[in-house]
Amino acid sequence: MKVSLACVGKMKAGAEKDLCDRYLDRARKTGKGLGITSVAVIELPESRAQRAADRKAEEASALLKALPAGAVLIVLDEHGKTLSSDQFATHVRDWTDSGVSDLVLAIGGADGHGPELIAKANLKIALGSMTWPHQLVRILCAEQIYRAMTIMSGHPYHRA
Repeated sequence: MKVSLACVGKMKAGAEKDLCDRYLDRARKTGKGLGITSVAVIELPESRAQRAADRKAEEASALLKALPAGAVLIVLDEHGKTLSSDQFATHVRDWTDSGVSDLVLAIGGADGHGPELIAKANLKIALGSMTWPHQLVRILCAEQIYRAMTIMSGHPYHRA
């Protein structure tokens, strides 16, 4: 299975990008033994539309076009489920075991996801009820992808 973090917006060089890259690199190394052949980031430009609804629609369209055919889609959404790390790892394990070829976790722009993308989601998750900056959300998602893989492999990183 290939895992992708599809993000609206670009992450600038600096400490946040370095930390995100560190978790993604760890995930790539850990995933090899689990049947996860790739962990990648897809960056898409933010819409410049004037209205929030138009920005969300344009960004949703771009994210949908970036999805590989047949991909399982997880979207971050303020109305999504809050999962424990173990629950998230169970989803990833189930998709890996069932032969899913692509898993995409989508991070929207500042206005959130458009309804077209949310309707296509296999799973909607929230990182709690607080609002987080895009850079931190990307780091949190990269860390949880890595953590899920350590849970799947029995690595002691996750100590729950």
